[in-house]
Order: sequence, then structure tokens, then C-alpha cells
Amino acid sequence: MIPNILSVAGSDPSGGAGIQADIKAIGANGGYGMAVLTALTAQNTRGVTGIELIPPAFVTAQLQAIFADVRVDAVKIGMLGTAAVTEAVAAELAGQAAPIVLDPVMVAKGGDRLLAAEAVAALRSRLMPLARIVTPNLPEAADLLGEAEVSDRAGMERQARALLALGPAAVLLKGGHLAGADCPDLYLDADRAEWLVSLRTDTRNTHGTGCTLSSALATQLALLGDPLAACRAAKTYVSRAIAGAEALSVGSGHGPTDHFFLMRSPS
Repeated sequence: MIPNILSVAGSDPSGGAGIQADIKAIGANGGYGMAVLTALTAQNTRGVTGIELIPPAFVTAQLQAIFADVRVDAVKIGMLGTAAVTEAVAAELAGQAAPIVLDPVMVAKGGDRLLAAEAVAALRSRLMPLARIVTPNLPEAADLLGEAEVSDRAGMERQARALLALGPAAVLLKGGHLAGADCPDLYLDADRAEWLVSLRTDTRNTHGTGCTLSSALATQLALLGDPLAACRAAKTYVSRAIAGAEALSVGSGHGPTDHFFLMRSPS
């Protein structure tokens, strides 16, 4: 049966990140995508120029409408924007059985802040314990922990364990910000630790990679059940989507990945 995957995130009108990227990634990985909007943004490949937040009560109404009618097999959480929206989402998801992939979206690729500083505590205390997997990059991990950003694998291991202590069942700490020819991500749960490593692609087409990875991961988690296997599958998908993005010509800044590379290169 095709899994139903719910994304709770903001909108990106340029299509490379946010809800738009989530729906594409979910479909490309074999799921049926649904969306609860938390924010509207004015953005393109060069940056964010405006944000309009959805009132928390209406975010709640969207969530209630979905859960009242549709079987939800996994949830991906992205941009939340404020502490009030974070609290509203946590309250609605606390009693749901669907596994949650939490992508703690805090800062856009161009440096624009997408989560208010005062909302970090709510995300850490209310949503981290609900997550089946949390997928921060290195700046996000540092923000969540109130520490400096790490610059090596030893630091990643230490911060991944600190993140796991905040309550998620597993952590996928993304190491794309490290220097070097590889992109090492660290999967960690109570019983397993594994490095997932891919070669770095020399490209500017990295807009929305975190959104794409977490949405692919939520879909693979619903399909495979095992979080480590789902992380492996999602990382392979994102690596190929980044490599395939040279076929796209979208904007003049950080371009999007090619979510549907398999349609153009099935092998």
C-alpha cells in the first residue's frame, strides 16, 4: 500500500525547498504527499525577502482535518517559525502513532533565520522527545545544544550523543558543512552508530537539500520500518538528486536538486 506522508512546513514559491520540495521528494520515493502549512515565504534561489506566519490555531485546524479523515503513515516536520506554532504542532502530534521525522529548520541557505530564537527551547523540549528521527545539520545541532559548531567527526559523535539525550529515538547528524571531499552523516540510536558517507558534488544546486532528505526519509521510514535502512535510502536519493540537478536551470543563486532524476535517468 502506498504510504501517506504528512509534511508540516513552510512554503517556498521557487519550488526548491519547503512544502514544494517535500511533496516532490515524497512522490519520488513512492509516497502520497500531504501538507500542513506553517508559513508563507517570499523567496527564490538567492534568499528570503518576506515571511507571513500561519496563525497557530489554523495550523491546528489543518492537522485536525487530516487526522480526522486520512491514515497518516509518517510525519515530516520542517519550518515552524515561532514557539506558538511549535507548541501547537506538538500538542496535536503527541497522541498520534505515526513516526515523526523532525528537521529542525532554523536558517535558510542564504542565512535568513526561519525559526525565532525563543522558539528553539520549545522545539527542544516539546518536539525532540516525539521524534523517531531528528535530522539537524551542524549549525542546527549547535543551536539546539547551545554550543559552538563542530568541525570534525569526533565533535559530531559527541554532539549526536548529546542530541540523543534530548529524547528522540534516533539522530541523523548531517556533516555536509565539514571540509573535505566527502559528506559524512552520522546515524545514532540507543543500539547502533553508523557513518553514511557520500562523495561531495561540486555544485551550487543545494537549495532545499535538508527538506528533501527529511521528506525522503519519512517516506522510506514508512516503507521500510527500520530507521537506519531508511536513512541509507534517503541519503542515496538525495546524493543522486544533487548530482542530477545539472540538468536543471532554475534561478541564479543556490539552485534546487532534481527530485525526479529517475524519470530522466532510470539507471
